[in-house]
Amino acid sequence: MDLGLTGKQAIICGGSRGLGLACAQALAGEGVQVLIVARNPDRLRTVAEDLSRKNGVETRWLSADVTSEAGQAEIFAAMPAPDILVTNCDGPPPGQYTDWDEADWQKALHANMVSPISLIKRALPGMIDQGFGRIVNITSSAVKAPILVLGLSNGARAGLTGFVAGLARDVAKHNVTINNLLPGPFETDRLTSVLKAQAQMQGRALEEVRQEWLDAIPTRAFGQPEEFGRTCAFLCASNHINGQNVLLDGGAYPGVF
Repeated sequence: MDLGLTGKQAIICGGSRGLGLACAQALAGEGVQVLIVARNPDRLRTVAEDLSRKNGVETRWLSADVTSEAGQAEIFAAMPAPDILVTNCDGPPPGQYTDWDEADWQKALHANMVSPISLIKRALPGMIDQGFGRIVNITSSAVKAPILVLGLSNGARAGLTGFVAGLARDVAKHNVTINNLLPGPFETDRLTSVLKAQAQMQGRALEEVRQEWLDAIPTRAFGQPEEFGRTCAFLCASNHINGQNVLLDGGAYPGVF
């Protein structure tokens, strides 16, 4: 299916691995010129060369800290008027509420709420001027069904969700949409770290904890990043899906809404 995105430009944060990379792969496959941003220049270079070779469209890369003002300035200097922005940042470390002090909360809020908002703020003027914009925030299924060991993430990402809910309705008249993708457990490095943390906290075997998570998913499978990327690309192609929280969790969330 041709999603009609050929020739668009996209900034993909955290685009060198995991779910960010999956989004970059899907968009590049649709003919989008992608700028992938992360911190590891060697990995970025390798990924960009691979995407360029596979899709016949140049994929650019930038080593920058997406959570810093200087890093964000670098990103928008490299691509001043993106059509698409995918915000994404490593989640805070797992733990228990007794482990976290104010500094931990400030760091989590800055990385997973304030920084995406700052990126959105930088992207919106150009999108509004050109009459097209798609913003997709990679958040977490924990926004709808909090995960005990991910309390820092639960709080910070819920704050971003609340902010987006209002802003998305305001900018839609300019053909600019903002949506959130809420991944459940996907086969990524992040999932592995969370499972290991839970196993350690509870004094259990890693495989036992992994199987417990699988048993809680109706599909009895963890998500594959490729599917996540395709969903991101579909959202970027739609002008009538806006202000939504799209949950990809294999049906694990038990609610009706």
